[in-house]
Amino acid sequence: MINNTATSLVEMDLAAPVHGHIVPLSSVPDPIFAENIVGAGIAVETAITDQPQMLVAPCSAKVSMLHPHSHAVMLTTETGQEILLHIGIDTVLLKGEGFTPQIKVGDTVGAGENLIEFNAAIVAQRAASLHTMMVVTNSCSTSTMTNETGRVTAGAPCLRLAYSRTALPKVKLDRQQEVLTSEVVLLPNPAGLHARPSANLVAEANKFNAEIQVLLGDRKANARSLVSLLGLGSRLGDEIRVQASGPDAEEAIIQLSQAIRNGLGEACGKAQSCAATNATPLQEEQPLLGQTNDDPNTLSGVAASPGLAIGQVFQLVEETFEFAEQGTDVTTEQQQLSDAIEKAKQQLQTLKADVISHGSNEQAAIFDAHRELLNDPELTNCTAEKITQGKSAPFSWQRTIHGQCEILSQLDNAVMAGRVADLEDVCKRVLRILLAMPEPSLTLPENTILVARDLTPSMTAKLDTNKVVGFATTEGGSSSHSAILARSMGIPAVAATDDKAQQLENGTNVVLDGFKGTLKTNVSDEEILKIRHQQEQAATQAKQDLAAKDKPAITSDGHQIEIVANIGNLGDSEKAMTLGGEGVGLLRSEFLFLDRQTAPSEEEQFETYQQIVKSQNGQPVIIRTLDVGGDKPLDYMPMPAEENPFLGERGIRIGINRPSILRTQVRAILRAAKENPESTVRIMFPMISTIEELRAAKAVVIEEANKLDVSNYEVGIMVEVPSTAVMADIFAREADFFSIGSNDLTQYTLAIDRGHPKLAAQVDGIHPSVLRLIEMTCKGAHKHGKWVGVCGGIASDTQAVPLLIGLGVDELSVSVPTLPAIKAQVRERSLSDCQSLAQHALTLETAAEVRNTSPVR
Repeated sequence: MINNTATSLVEMDLAAPVHGHIVPLSSVPDPIFAENIVGAGIAVETAITDQPQMLVAPCSAKVSMLHPHSHAVMLTTETGQEILLHIGIDTVLLKGEGFTPQIKVGDTVGAGENLIEFNAAIVAQRAASLHTMMVVTNSCSTSTMTNETGRVTAGAPCLRLAYSRTALPKVKLDRQQEVLTSEVVLLPNPAGLHARPSANLVAEANKFNAEIQVLLGDRKANARSLVSLLGLGSRLGDEIRVQASGPDAEEAIIQLSQAIRNGLGEACGKAQSCAATNATPLQEEQPLLGQTNDDPNTLSGVAASPGLAIGQVFQLVEETFEFAEQGTDVTTEQQQLSDAIEKAKQQLQTLKADVISHGSNEQAAIFDAHRELLNDPELTNCTAEKITQGKSAPFSWQRTIHGQCEILSQLDNAVMAGRVADLEDVCKRVLRILLAMPEPSLTLPENTILVARDLTPSMTAKLDTNKVVGFATTEGGSSSHSAILARSMGIPAVAATDDKAQQLENGTNVVLDGFKGTLKTNVSDEEILKIRHQQEQAATQAKQDLAAKDKPAITSDGHQIEIVANIGNLGDSEKAMTLGGEGVGLLRSEFLFLDRQTAPSEEEQFETYQQIVKSQNGQPVIIRTLDVGGDKPLDYMPMPAEENPFLGERGIRIGINRPSILRTQVRAILRAAKENPESTVRIMFPMISTIEELRAAKAVVIEEANKLDVSNYEVGIMVEVPSTAVMADIFAREADFFSIGSNDLTQYTLAIDRGHPKLAAQVDGIHPSVLRLIEMTCKGAHKHGKWVGVCGGIASDTQAVPLLIGLGVDELSVSVPTLPAIKAQVRERSLSDCQSLAQHALTLETAAEVRNTSPVR
């Protein structure tokens, strides 16, 4: 309702946009709203219900902006008032899940009409708050604003505005004055210019007299208008320019450009590194340490899959795609893209089934991840936006994917590097369908060693292992999906190899060492004969180990070591039973939580755990609670961007900060224990660094065990950070057992990311500093009668095994295929010899010295 008053003010009544309790904006847990940076208004504390809720229009207006993730909408009234309705805090991170728009930009709506349907339960569980804000973003023109208090019903009057008709500003760029434009700034905000950074940009722009616009491609936004900035639809890595005209235009451009680079108040973490595009890059230099050697015939890289291979180089030529940039018509192009994506999903389902039929259940999950990429709204929405600008479907799809790859490739993170390869894989798959191109087929000679910039997971899975004896890539890392597939297929592989590898001619004789991460050229006949002899000996040894798989791992002087398996699912557990496994030393429960839209229920977890426990026929099973965060994010568990996620909210800190998730998992594990009373089920907490963390998590287990009347369980911790190893004697008073995660313990001890493409070669789990921490852990545990296991990579390293035994390790949890070999190795040595070897290793200075003195089996 609008009323004219004698004082030339206009009054307007706004209705409540949702059911709930009206609270002042100052109580909202977000300074952008609480400090009226966006504008003045109210918040409604929304009730949580199982039924969908509806955001309704507070007045008659035009829909001027709908956020791509549908959690916010802007309405503009006939008189120019801009009203922002924003559901929840940090809901941009939900990427549209739980929100269903009922309108589109340009629609005219009446008071009380439906705008957005939303799932309040999802928002409450995964967002920072369930407040719904109604803010007049140009409220500087409002003379008064009065609101109701207490409970309110959606559509009922709750706020009255009084403003002058002539007060609304109309900002136009003055073409009479010189217009200045900044250099490109890459947007570092993970979710683009959503409400919070946009409001901060408006606040910064209001400090200047100049007329200011923000440019994104051929789109422009008034820097003083929140609706205009939100309407840009910006994304991480977009090329932003600031344009200004007026007396302080130059200063405005400098200040606003820097504010954008700095993230506009958001902790953008490593994403900010993509903003430094204007600096002149320094040339790469030969490092003083790391992947260097004195042999000109040896190209260094990172060990991606173990094994030795002798063969001839075959250079993989990358696919090329030709297509028109301009499309025919928008509808046709969009339909072609939609059809291609659906067909690509079908192909991935077929590929997954094929991989499963060959017994690779864990690797099949890779293609589930690819299907999720095809469902990613960021990719499909960005592609659709380009199509509406007249571009063809192939051009739009490739440009979108390549844009994402460029952003991710600039992040110093091996997991992100792996995601680049996955994105390229799905990009090519969809392009082939759009262009009616067949999948590439390789005609390879015998004894091929493939050399490529990178191998996509799809191509890796289809390699003919009768002809391909190994591969080397100049990109990627040891944690990429291609490396994982190579290990599962038994193909030796090297990643991040010297770029000179791509200059080798086809047919060049080479030796690929997947243990050391090297590719050797100009190999003599004598060297080849020596390596072939080693391969024959290894094959004979493997047959002997397999034949003795069921013998216990007892040293020659009578000391027994428990040899158990690291598993990721039921199939791994069953496989371990056929290879002499004596239990499960690490069940990575993350497989239940990854590549899905919601967390697994207690019932779903219980069914899986109890099947695995049952499959071990009474042997002990260690189940590690959820270990995500850092390099393993979950789509449905949004977390604020962190400057250093490996030092932030990960491991047990997730369970402590979200106790409902920990409690649900603990109950499921305990129920599995109760279902299998003949078994000992061990609950293990990851990334424990303080005694307070152990006590808090253990209290949950004790409480739930008492409720369920369960007693056949134990509680242990992983030793992955130096603080835990140093204080092992303290932790041993309250933990039933320890398991050393040597991969993380090594990276935290040496302060090197174990997946770093340049530094990974320096990360070695038998570095003397790591060995000393392992010795401290064993002494501290044994002091209180507790045992110590190792479930990290060095437990499967034949050079490390005698050292670990000598340091006092009681259990080795190894990869399933290595079970027979590790058990046999223990039987070949005496405890006294292992102790002498370990004590000598502790006196050495480098990992290389340790390896040179530790015998190779």
